Amino acid sequence: MKIENRGGKRENSGRKPKIEEIELIERLSPLEPIAFQALEQGLRDQDFRFVQLYYNYYAGKPKETKDIRINEDQPLFID
Repeated sequence: MKIENRGGKRENSGRKPKIEEIELIERLSPLEPIAFQALEQGLRDQDFRFVQLYYNYYAGKPKETKDIRINEDQPLFID
């Protein structure tokens, strides 16, 4: 069993270098008008997915809440 490959930095892990992000943005920039037209058409068609996408970026996603209820009395620590 090989143990030497456990833990630590792994190849291709973590955030991509900033230069790769910049290159991707440069490649996508010419498509920006087409993307806005598609978004606009989806909004005009009242397609819920486009409306949701628009507001997620325009106003931000709403904060998720979780309702956690415990119905039984249980000890916090188990011996």
